[in-house]
Amino acid sequence: MDPKSLLDALREAVSEGRTPGAAERLTLAVTEDPAVVRRAGTLLKGLAPDTAGLRPVRVALQGTGTLGALPHMLRASLVGGGMCPDIRTGEYGRFEMELATGAFAAPHGAGVADPGALPDAVVCLLAEEFFLPPVPEGRDIKEVTGHVENRLTELLDLVRSALGRTGATLVLHTVPLSRQVRNSFISVRGRAALAQTWHRLNAELLGLSAQESRVLCVDFDGALAHLPAPARDNRLHRYADMPYTDSALLLLAQEVRRVLQAKSGLSRKVLALDADNTLWGGVLGEVGAHGVQLGGLYPGNSYLALQQAASALRAQGVVLVLASKNDAEPVNEILTEHPDVRLRPDAFSVLAANWGAKAENLRAAAASLGLSTDAFVFMDDSPYEREHVRAELPEIAVLAADGDPAHLSDTLLRQGWFDVLELTEADHRRPALYRSRALRSEYSGEFTSSDDYLRALDIRLMAAEATAFTTGRIAQLAARTNQFNLTNIRFDEAATHTMRESADHLVACFSVEDRFGDEGPVGAAWVECGAEEWRVLNLVLSCRVLGRGVELAVTDWIFGRAAAAGARRITADFVPSAKNGMAADTWERAGLLPVDDAAPDGTRSFARALDALTPAAPDWITLTSRKKEDER
Repeated sequence: MDPKSLLDALREAVSEGRTPGAAERLTLAVTEDPAVVRRAGTLLKGLAPDTAGLRPVRVALQGTGTLGALPHMLRASLVGGGMCPDIRTGEYGRFEMELATGAFAAPHGAGVADPGALPDAVVCLLAEEFFLPPVPEGRDIKEVTGHVENRLTELLDLVRSALGRTGATLVLHTVPLSRQVRNSFISVRGRAALAQTWHRLNAELLGLSAQESRVLCVDFDGALAHLPAPARDNRLHRYADMPYTDSALLLLAQEVRRVLQAKSGLSRKVLALDADNTLWGGVLGEVGAHGVQLGGLYPGNSYLALQQAASALRAQGVVLVLASKNDAEPVNEILTEHPDVRLRPDAFSVLAANWGAKAENLRAAAASLGLSTDAFVFMDDSPYEREHVRAELPEIAVLAADGDPAHLSDTLLRQGWFDVLELTEADHRRPALYRSRALRSEYSGEFTSSDDYLRALDIRLMAAEATAFTTGRIAQLAARTNQFNLTNIRFDEAATHTMRESADHLVACFSVEDRFGDEGPVGAAWVECGAEEWRVLNLVLSCRVLGRGVELAVTDWIFGRAAAAGARRITADFVPSAKNGMAADTWERAGLLPVDDAAPDGTRSFARALDALTPAAPDWITLTSRKKEDER
């Protein structure tokens, strides 16, 4: 999509009060022209905060200097990542005061923060001037490095003060040191000492992510090394205290988008790859398995690098799908026998080597995996195939594999479509789990009755109270689950940890096994536990286990725990979203009764006396339970 068409489409969507289309959003996410992104961000300022189909995110944007175009570029980048941002900017010159006092939590002029308007993230724009003495040039190098170290300590104190005043995630970045400051020291050893201190500063910022669970730091300085444009415009810096050029600010906005996209659970899960001139060079049907370019010298080493990159993604939880217009037999031959292939047949959870339309094959793959097509990234060298998939499935992120094959790996990885905040054991196991799901789908064809098939699966559900080991996975489920997410409250790791330690709450994790293997943690529940009444704050289940009645075994377990604790009544809500309609009747199937008519937004409340409930779980599920003390 050309820039004019993109901007016209965004302008039209905003004026009509509707969500920009998936194609426009994906184009926006990968646009590298800062002028276009800046204009797009200005247009999108009129986007309603409750725009359907986008994940709301409130951002407090603070800066040690002039923010410039960053608010507009960040807004555009976040919309491109599937979010609807509400960005509040801090006042110029008040960076330290706002962090120290928590003023970023309330609109300017407000005495007390509105709990409903508290930020989800505080993004800090940092510049070298914050850390350097007012005039570093000509000073003794020890004085300069000592000043930098002191200012770093002050920043870390400010960050920790801010963390105590908000439940938001703080997003920081490493800071580049300008050429002018570096070159003002003519001593080679002095420059080395300054560089060492500056690297230590950036290392401390990066290390803060490991020390504080609500701090995330992006390597802006490292990313700038690959930016084919200057990071600073000396004239604008002197004239308006603008620390970075628009090109650099766009890069930072994209890095922050990757972080908040991962935090919001909007990362993609599936990589679908073409074969000819993507996984290897050449057309298999023309040159045969022995004639393709793979490994060795260029260009074969470029295709090998792409396979290695895809294999590394798979090891980190990305599900691989092959979508190739070829006969299945030669494709299987090359994947099985070629000595340089890094992706053998079992690396793919779905293998679609046929002559059907790729859009249809991707739809079928999504159905087989039990995932939505908006979880897919598709890479193909053919402009025709790419445009056909864009037209049929605009929600799929489409990557071009044509052009110089040396750029294939960078094209695959540079946008961070698959980023997660932290890898869990479930992430590592996901490709095998989804391959097992595809095998279950094939196995089901052997039965004439779905009940017989489900009994033959030998499904076992393990319910356990959350522990320090499962809290990260539970928070990830909250962020990434859409279809079976009953209230859409996405409790993050910090909130889940707090509830886990509270005597007035129960946080539970649910795992499933069957004859095809261990699915691992697939569900979670957050429950407020009163003396007389238990209230389910949210219940989520992975789409991998939907359709088996697992949710009813989960609700039986929750109700049983409530009764055992002496409660008399259970209450719960269902809050509709664009994707969770299939779970709308869950509480009624579990035995609860509607309290009153639905609210204007469709929210429905349910309740029932515990002694009036009977078990609802199907007889093909075996339920076992484990309490916290059993973990010790």
